[in-house]
Amino acid sequence: MPLLRALRCLIAGLLSIGLAGNALANDECQLNISESLLDFGLMSRLAQNDSAPQRLLGERRLSLNLNCPHPADMSVFYSALAANAHRLQFTEHGSYALHVSDGVLDGQAVELGLLPGAGQPPASIGTTLSWRPGHGVAPVQGGNVVQGRQLSLQLSLSAWADVAATHVREATTWEVSGLFDARQSGRYRELTLRAHFAPAACTPQLSNGGLVDYGTLLAKDLSATHETPLPTRTLQFSVSCDAPAHFALLMHDNRFGSATGGTDETAYGLDLDASRNKIGRYYLNLDPADFSADSFGTLYRTDSTSNGRAWSSSSARQIPIAANSLMGFTNSLGNTQGPIAIQHLAGTVRIKAYLAPTQSLDLRNVVQINGSGTLEIIYL
Repeated sequence: MPLLRALRCLIAGLLSIGLAGNALANDECQLNISESLLDFGLMSRLAQNDSAPQRLLGERRLSLNLNCPHPADMSVFYSALAANAHRLQFTEHGSYALHVSDGVLDGQAVELGLLPGAGQPPASIGTTLSWRPGHGVAPVQGGNVVQGRQLSLQLSLSAWADVAATHVREATTWEVSGLFDARQSGRYRELTLRAHFAPAACTPQLSNGGLVDYGTLLAKDLSATHETPLPTRTLQFSVSCDAPAHFALLMHDNRFGSATGGTDETAYGLDLDASRNKIGRYYLNLDPADFSADSFGTLYRTDSTSNGRAWSSSSARQIPIAANSLMGFTNSLGNTQGPIAIQHLAGTVRIKAYLAPTQSLDLRNVVQINGSGTLEIIYL
């Protein structure tokens, strides 16, 4: 019996501690926000029709509520990395602004004061305020900060991105966080902002499915001792993007190592015959005079051998596209800034092919001209 009585006392003691804990929790202030994550969605390459350095990503709204069991200091501060005196950083490539309005204290509409620091008088008062970095917001009546039990606020956040930073080569996500802090009540809530960026979607097209057919060539019509040039063929080439995009073209030889004529990076192979002899080579010429883009006038070509880090002085030269160089278009002569942003590009591609001397080929079987290349779009 004494042991049973001791256990009962211990249980009663535990229950008493639990009840005291609940009473303490109910005596604390509660800070809540309607959304802890604001997602601005997926942004494809942003179209820019003027010289503005930034583009609005959108606006999001949420509500904030601070509830206390007894009258208390209702000031709430917001902490995040500042971009300038009026905006906060949305990574190093963007910014966002926070506005607060519709303050209601204990069921009554109130003005709001912008506090430079805890316990300091408002720097500005109004029904709508721009929540400046490092500042707090508190209810105001008659020009003075007042206490209360229940405070509700409506918040709106607008975010911007540097236009240049949205020109991504691969999918990119921005994410930053800030902290709402009711310092006198010891309560805080974290807010996360997120935005996703996708590269421009550009679609290239070649007429006739990109096929150049020379038909049947007879050996007696070809040179035995010299290369035989074949007639120039043309294809219509176009690139259509969902928004103006900076891009360049790069050629890949799908018959690499089969081109005759040495190590010329502008020459592409026509494959090998049955005895592994090189059949010939071809060139792909893109003359800027044969191309047009959007509302631009004359186009000029510019090339880069450093993967876009530096560009040649733009010119009207007609030279074959090379396998180890990027090639793009600009609308000014002598420009070294690289390709301009283009949404629709169209023009004529000229193909010039040469066959090896027939004495160097195995003509016991039909020789198939089987060149193959790929024009790739490189986003800059």
